[in-house]
Amino acid sequence: MDPRLEGEFIAVVNAGSSSIKLSMFSLHEDRSRGPLRLELRAQVEGLGTTPHFEARHADGSPAGSRDWPVGEGLSHEGALDHLVEFVRHEFPRLEMLGIGHRVVHGGTGFDAPIVVTPEVLRQLEALIPLAPLHQPHNLAPVRRAFSALPGLPQVACFDTAFHRGQSDVADAFALPYALFEAGVRRYGFHGLSYEYIASRLPALSPRLADGRAVVLHLGNGASACAMQRGRSVASSMGFTALDGLPMGTRSGAIDPGVLIYLMDERRMDARELEALLYKESGLLGLSGVSSDMRQLLASDAPRARFAVDVFVHRVAREIGALAAEMGGLDGVVFTAGIGEHAAEIRRRVMSRCLWLGLTGHDGANREGAPERRISAVDSRCEAWVIPTDEELMMARHTFRLLAGE
Repeated sequence: MDPRLEGEFIAVVNAGSSSIKLSMFSLHEDRSRGPLRLELRAQVEGLGTTPHFEARHADGSPAGSRDWPVGEGLSHEGALDHLVEFVRHEFPRLEMLGIGHRVVHGGTGFDAPIVVTPEVLRQLEALIPLAPLHQPHNLAPVRRAFSALPGLPQVACFDTAFHRGQSDVADAFALPYALFEAGVRRYGFHGLSYEYIASRLPALSPRLADGRAVVLHLGNGASACAMQRGRSVASSMGFTALDGLPMGTRSGAIDPGVLIYLMDERRMDARELEALLYKESGLLGLSGVSSDMRQLLASDAPRARFAVDVFVHRVAREIGALAAEMGGLDGVVFTAGIGEHAAEIRRRVMSRCLWLGLTGHDGANREGAPERRISAVDSRCEAWVIPTDEELMMARHTFRLLAGE
């Protein structure tokens, strides 16, 4: 990147429990090419363990890196300060137009991105009990920017908003209705990822964009979404981002009676159950080897193979359930880390979907362009790999809101 680069920029911040990601987008002078151009991606990961900073230009070339000694205890605030100083060095003459923030939970009240005011921030803080492990970290940079950059517009982009058009029937748990009215319902997550995929389908497959698709966001966090004509009608995640598919360290769906059993027989309290379900389960808990699918696929350990088998089984079962929700299926889309890069997982999932009319194409599945069809030419049901881009989706929302669109 040319450090003399100047102009108008939008920053996108994705702050999680152990990492902070920052992306910088410049505005094209030629709007016919699209209003936004990625210039830099940077992140600090391993917060609380072994912090590591890495930044890359839009073409993937290195822009900077740093490690902190184990035990130095880099805080989220310190990580954010480091990212801000790095950006200031890279873009000494930038003009910031606004900041877009990923906010996991928008509750029932926020069904679209919104410019954050002090009142909006208070409403988002009231949703912390719905996402206690994520929402506080999402909102901390918002408060920081209010203080350090007063007057700079900030936009909250919600992981739940894309799913808010689902019916009450799809959202409801079979609990007393008063709890449903109080907000105990299915919300769905990974909405920014699904929204990006929905924005790409018309150009890649108009038939699927106008039809019935199951989109599989398979990464360290994993979920599935049923989309009809580009809109979410059902999703695997529910009240929290713990429900649904097994994940890297999260259990996914579980019989609630198991939790009662663990409380009664193992005397586990709420915090112990939280640690079990969020940090000690999923691929890691099943395999005893790793939460990383790449390591599991390369391992000969029986439990590693077992973890992969369980993952594939649950993904295939979820596709069937979501196809039933839509009354049929026209295609499947794989995205996120595992979905985009694990050809063996895609092959095995597709082989379980022959009954839905999906026939994979081995060559296309193994290699090809980042965005590509991986089903056979004569397959009634399509299959695609489409890399997701949540940061670009947030930048688009921020730009549109600030432009008054």
